[in-house]
Amino acid sequence: MDDFLCNKLTEWGLSELIDRFKDHRVDEESLYDLDDQHIKDLIPEVGPRAKFTKRLKQLKEEQNTTQAAAASPVPVLPSTSDKEAKILSDVKDIMGSVLKKLHHQDNTNLNNFLRTKIHDLKREKRELIGVFGRTGAGKSSLINAILGEKNLLPSGEITACTSVMIKVEANIRNSMYDADIEFITPEEWKDEIWTMKQFLGNADEEWGDDEERRDIIEKLSAVYREEWKHKSPENLMDIKYFSEIEEFLQSQRMTLTCGSAKELSLKLVKYTRSASRQGEIMRYYWPLVKCVTVKVPNNDLLQHVTLVDLPGSGDWNKSRAKMWKGIVGNCSTVWIVTEINRAASEEEAWEILTSTCSLMGNGGQCQQIHFICTKSDVIEDPDDDADVRAHIIQRNVTAKEEVIKKYGSLNQVKKHFSDDCFKVFTVSSTEFLKRKRLNPEDTEIPQLQDFLKDLNDYHSETLNYVTGAYGILSLMQGANSTEGAGKKTDVSAELEKNLSHQLGRVKKAVEDAHKAFETRLIEGVKKSQSSCERTMSSFLYRSHHGFYNTLKCVVEKDGVHKTKKGKQINLNVKLASWLTDSIDEEFRKTFPNEEKYGSFNGVISSFSLDTERLIKKNQSLKLQLIFLKTEEEKIKTKLNKIIREHKKTIYNSLTETIVEKMLDCYKRAAAFSGPDSLKYMRDTILEHVQVSKDMMFEEAKAAMLKLLNDLKDDILEKLEKTMRESIELSLKTDDNSIPDVPTELEMVKRYYDELKRSSKELDRTF
Repeated sequence: MDDFLCNKLTEWGLSELIDRFKDHRVDEESLYDLDDQHIKDLIPEVGPRAKFTKRLKQLKEEQNTTQAAAASPVPVLPSTSDKEAKILSDVKDIMGSVLKKLHHQDNTNLNNFLRTKIHDLKREKRELIGVFGRTGAGKSSLINAILGEKNLLPSGEITACTSVMIKVEANIRNSMYDADIEFITPEEWKDEIWTMKQFLGNADEEWGDDEERRDIIEKLSAVYREEWKHKSPENLMDIKYFSEIEEFLQSQRMTLTCGSAKELSLKLVKYTRSASRQGEIMRYYWPLVKCVTVKVPNNDLLQHVTLVDLPGSGDWNKSRAKMWKGIVGNCSTVWIVTEINRAASEEEAWEILTSTCSLMGNGGQCQQIHFICTKSDVIEDPDDDADVRAHIIQRNVTAKEEVIKKYGSLNQVKKHFSDDCFKVFTVSSTEFLKRKRLNPEDTEIPQLQDFLKDLNDYHSETLNYVTGAYGILSLMQGANSTEGAGKKTDVSAELEKNLSHQLGRVKKAVEDAHKAFETRLIEGVKKSQSSCERTMSSFLYRSHHGFYNTLKCVVEKDGVHKTKKGKQINLNVKLASWLTDSIDEEFRKTFPNEEKYGSFNGVISSFSLDTERLIKKNQSLKLQLIFLKTEEEKIKTKLNKIIREHKKTIYNSLTETIVEKMLDCYKRAAAFSGPDSLKYMRDTILEHVQVSKDMMFEEAKAAMLKLLNDLKDDILEKLEKTMRESIELSLKTDDNSIPDVPTELEMVKRYYDELKRSSKELDRTF
C-alpha cells in the first residue's frame, strides 16, 4: 500500500480502513479501478462504505478535471471558495477520525479536554441582511433579481401586507423550494382581536375614519371577511375559521414544499399579502403569521447569508415586535429600498433609517447601510431612444449625489455610522432580467451579487476551523513527546506571569470604559430629569386630526407605534434619548461594529501570552506552544462574539429600563374609554413621568453600569479559566494514552500554511 492511499484515507476520516486496504494490496492505481462490488467486499459497514464511495467519486471527478485542464490551452483552476470548501471538508473528516480514536482511549482529563475542543470547532457563521422599504418600492423584485429567481417572492399587482417578516435562505436539505411558516399563538391572536375591537368601539366618531381604524379593519377583514363585525372575540376563535391552517391552532409550524419558485410564490400569497381586490372571497392569513422562512435550493449566494424582508416597527402583536427588534439588532448589513424618482425626498425611507439607527448601530451589529434606489430604468418621455442609456446613467449619478448629501445632514444617524458605512446603489431589476436598454453592470445588480459573494466568503470560517484543528493535533503529538520535559516548569511559570499581566490590562481597559460611561450618564440623567416633561407634553398635546386614535395605538403597544404613512412613534426612545445621546460617541468608540477595530481600545485583539517568542526560545516545546497560540486566537474570537452580544444588551438597557418603568402607565392609559378619554390618557402619562423622573433615569443608568461590570467579570473569568486550563493540560500533565497523529498533523499543517499564505495575499489586496 502506497503513501497516497494512506494519506487519502486519513484525509477522508477513514484511517481505520488503512490496515484492511493494506491486507488486500490496494494502491493508488487499483483505487481508481474499484467497482461497487469491490468496495462492498472491502467495507461491509454501510456508513463508512457510503462515505468512501462519495469521496472516491469526488476524487475521480477531480482527476478528470485535471486531465481536461492539462489538455486544454486555458488552465482550469478551482475557485477560492471551492478550494476552501474542500479544505474545510477534509479537515472536518480528519478531526472526526481523530475523535473516534480518542473515544477508544482511557477517559483521562486530557482526553476529555481534547474531545471537548474538537466538538467546539463546529461553529458556522451566518450573515443577516435586513431589507427595508415601503410597499411598492420594489423589495421583492430586487431580491428575486439578485438571487436569479424571477418568481420567488410575490410582487407586482398583489398588494403587500406590512407585518410579515420573510427570511430567504439556502435549502441545504434537498433541491425543493420550501417555506416554513411560523404563526403567532392563538392566545396572542385572541388578545389582539379583543384590543382591536375595543379600539374600534371606543374610537371617538368625531375623529373620523383615520388610518389606524382602516389598518385594523383590513387586518380583521383579511381573516374573517365581513363576519368579524358582529361577533365577539370568543366567537372569532371558532375553529371553522382556521380549518386551512390547523398548525396555527396547534402552535406548530406549517411547511410548504414545491418543485418551483413560481409554485411556492403562489402558495405563499395568502400568508404574506393582502387582498388585491375589494370583496375578494379568499381568506388571507398574514395577520396570524409571525415569520416566513423561504428556503431556496442550489443558490451559492445564500450559503452563509440570510436576507430578511422587514416591515416597520410598532406591531400590535408583541411577540412579532420582539422578533423584529431581535432581527434588526442582528443584521450586519441593512438595505433601505426606495424608488429612484423620490430617493432623496422619500420620507418613509429616511424615517426608517433615523428611527432604527440606534438599534442597528450602538444597539446592534450593523456595519454597512446600502441605500438602494430602484426602478432606475423608468424615465418619462425619452426624446431619443439612442440617448436613453446615457440619460439613465446621468440620472443615476445625480440621484447618488443627492442621497449622499441627504445622508450627510443626518447628525443623529452619523453618531452610529461613519460615511464609509454608507453606500448608494441605483438598480433596475427589470433591465437586469430583460437587458433592453442597459448593460447588466448598469443595473448594479451584479455589484450587489458580488457583495453577497464576499459575505459568503469561506475564508474566515475555514481558517478558524483549521487553526483550531492544527492546535489540537499539535498538542496531541506534543503530549507523546519526551522532549523539553526539563523546560516545562520554567515555560509554564513564564506563561502564567504573562497571563496575569494581560488580565490586568483587560481589567483596566474595561474599568476605564466604566468610568467614562458613568461620567457621561450623570450628565445624561440631569438633562433627562429637566427636559422629560417638556418633551412629553410637546407630543401629548398635539391637536391634529386622528390624534386620539394615534395615542390609543401608542399606549396599546407599550409606547411604540408606526403609522400607515411610515412615521415611527416611540415614547420610550424619546424618554431615553438624553441618556443615549450622552454616551453615543463614547459607546461607538468602545464597541465599534467594524471588525477591523477592537472593543475596549483593542485590548482583547492584542491579548497575547507571547507564545511566538517562547516558541523560538523553546523548540523542544514547539508543539505545545503552537496549541496555546491557537487557543489564544480561539478565545479572542469567542470573546469578541460575547462582547458583541453583551454590548447590544448594555446599550439597549437604557431604553428597556424606561419601558419597564412606563408599562403600568401605558396599561392605565389604554384602559380609558368614552368621553374625555383623550384628556385622561394625556394626564395619566404626564403625571407618571412627573412622579417617576427622579428615580427612573437613575435606575436606567445603574442598570447599564451593572451590565458593563458583569461583562468585565465574564471576560476575565473566561480568559483566565480557558488559558490556565490550556497551560495546565499542555505543559503540566503527563498522559501517554493519547494516540499518535503525525500523518493528520502533517496534512492539517499543510492546509493551515496554505490558508495563512492566501490570507496574507488577501490582506495585501485590500
